[in-house]
Amino acid sequence: MAGFRGNFGDQTRDPSIGSNPGSGVCMMNTSWKDKQHPAFISFISSFLSANSYRLNFLPISPDFIFNNGGLSVAFIFETIWDCDNESALFSRAEKLKRQFKHLYVVVSVPTKEQNDSFNQSYFRYGVVLGNPTFMPVRDPEMGFEKIVKIAHARGVCKQQDAITMMKNERIRAVQDMDVFIRVVTSIPGIDNHDANAAIGSIEAISKASKGLILENTDLSMDKAERIVRFFQDSQYYLSPRIN
Repeated sequence: MAGFRGNFGDQTRDPSIGSNPGSGVCMMNTSWKDKQHPAFISFISSFLSANSYRLNFLPISPDFIFNNGGLSVAFIFETIWDCDNESALFSRAEKLKRQFKHLYVVVSVPTKEQNDSFNQSYFRYGVVLGNPTFMPVRDPEMGFEKIVKIAHARGVCKQQDAITMMKNERIRAVQDMDVFIRVVTSIPGIDNHDANAAIGSIEAISKASKGLILENTDLSMDKAERIVRFFQDSQYYLSPRIN
């Protein structure tokens, strides 16, 4: 089993990653789980529960996959640095980065000697900075806390992007409606009420027949004819008019 420091679940640690945490899913590699000390698995389970994550054990390729806000983030988690097994770690990271868009490698290096050894290996294997991102940490607890924070932050960013997109679409819809009303009310005899009652896009109303307008709006026969002539009768829409 990986090294056990004996302080998992230390009550001095803040179990929460911040306000409004995840409500997501954490999938743990069953093989990775079997190599860890039971107390560390208990710490992980409690930490996830405190941050509203469900924990599942599955035979997945990475050590962890988090799904939060519709975004999947994968992690390789080395709870203790083993310089004799470095090639396996970097080979695995190289393989998984082609499978997962968001991949992080977290490595616990509790001593200066281990940290120096890890740094030498990192540069020896010529890892492209950020592809994937390697994160050395001083102990497994800190490593897992960082994993959850990264997954949570990624999920929040994904959700905010979706909200921003919805806001932009709403703004565009309002702007499109303003343009539509300005165009339709430029037709002699058509006011704002008539424009709001009309068929919902400039393209649609420009191609609509009189019968279609009458069928789908409360406009009068005269106003329906005005709209059709405005868009479809070249002698009408090209002739000079004084409003």
